[in-house]
Amino acid sequence: MSDYKKVPILQFPKAAGRRTTEATYWRKFKSPILLKEFAAVTSIHFSPLAPHDFAVTSSTRVQLYSTSTHTVKKTISRFQDTAYSGNVRGDGKLLVAGDATGLVQLFDLGSRAILRTMRGHDGPVRVARFSPDHKQILSGSDDKTVRVWDVATEKETAVFVGHDDYVRAGLVSEDNPHLVLSGSYDHTVRLWDARAPATAAMTMRHGAPVEALLMFPGSGLAASAGGNQVKLWDILGGGRHIQTLANHQKTITCMTFDGSGTRILTGSLDHHLKIYSVRDYKVVHSIKYPAPISSVGVSPNDTHLVVGMNNGLLSIRQRMVKTAELVTSAAKDEPRRGTSKFLNRGAAYVPEVHDIRVEATRRKQLKAYDKLMRAYRYGDALDTALTGSHNIVTVVSLMEELRNRDGLRTALGGRDDKSLEPVLRFVAKNIATPRYANFLIDVANILLDMYEPVFGQAPVIDELLSRLRIKVSQEVQLQARLSEVMGFMAALLVVPK
Repeated sequence: MSDYKKVPILQFPKAAGRRTTEATYWRKFKSPILLKEFAAVTSIHFSPLAPHDFAVTSSTRVQLYSTSTHTVKKTISRFQDTAYSGNVRGDGKLLVAGDATGLVQLFDLGSRAILRTMRGHDGPVRVARFSPDHKQILSGSDDKTVRVWDVATEKETAVFVGHDDYVRAGLVSEDNPHLVLSGSYDHTVRLWDARAPATAAMTMRHGAPVEALLMFPGSGLAASAGGNQVKLWDILGGGRHIQTLANHQKTITCMTFDGSGTRILTGSLDHHLKIYSVRDYKVVHSIKYPAPISSVGVSPNDTHLVVGMNNGLLSIRQRMVKTAELVTSAAKDEPRRGTSKFLNRGAAYVPEVHDIRVEATRRKQLKAYDKLMRAYRYGDALDTALTGSHNIVTVVSLMEELRNRDGLRTALGGRDDKSLEPVLRFVAKNIATPRYANFLIDVANILLDMYEPVFGQAPVIDELLSRLRIKVSQEVQLQARLSEVMGFMAALLVVPK
């Protein structure tokens, strides 16, 4: 009894699908963790420094999440009103954020102390970010201005005035810290030079309120998101419009590059996150979320995809990679080994090389029909498979195993009309399915041979037999038509000599 082999489940080839390499890659971002913030998540920004923790801005606070434990490491709540655009500096030590009172504040991530407070805006500051050299801060406000601040002195070094509506997007060129790109609800994207701040060096008309901006490496190409479209602009060509990407149904609220800079991710109020390839600007993958998307971020090492939604939900997806692919440094804030916090890190924790995994080996339990097969109760095993919640493949696999053991006739024999009904119903329903047709035809022949003398005595059985006859007749007619079509196609493909 101990050497009993379970019923082997048949393996059929999978139908050809449309899964591409890109789709396979993005499906590796598994096990989404859903967390609830107090209000809409308006900004997500990953620290450029390993381990690439990320700042989440929601309501009147900015929280720093750990990419290892997916828990909050720091909470900065020293805002008098709603906070916006929490941005971590490249060295991972400072954070800047704006708020609805018009302040731009600089925080020490270690002590959470306010280091600088920049005053000058007359409206909510929706954009706050560091320049690439870490010495200046860019801010954009609902007062229609864009300002550049010196971190050391808290003074304005440039004020850009020209937009006619709220400024909701802005960035500093990675290649030239003097170049600033801003987007506004006045439907324009403007390029500014901090050395000549009086007027915009370039104005591009998006045609809808601009919500997000990106500048490609080299600063020769820019992308703006507004309405349900993303537009690409040739900066070196004088702000010439190159292409429009219109794959969303509702307003695009956020946009970012992936860690490698080879893809653009856009989030929209239509609940969809779409990924574009920068090679041909075509959608390579799409992910649907349970609520309108308001912010998105991808870690620099492409292991985490974080999406914030209007209803306060925060979705964290993680891609499992080999340890050799990650360049990480020891995080000082990791929980100490042996503590309760260390032991309760969560199922999403990524094990390290030196971690010891304790795997429980459980003895696989036999299915109910396997137990009956082991006891040579073939008829009961077939009844269990037919009446239980088993799929078609399992039932067919069991029947084939019965045939291999010379027990199929035993399992089918000796039945009254009540126990014969599920067998005939199964055969009549699936006999025309190409995968199982050959085998189920043999089963039908066995049933006809065994129960021919009693046919006509039970109305239910006669109805099932009539249905079986109709199914077979339809299949024969279909095969005849297919043969005619194949003959016609063969005649068309004949090459005249």
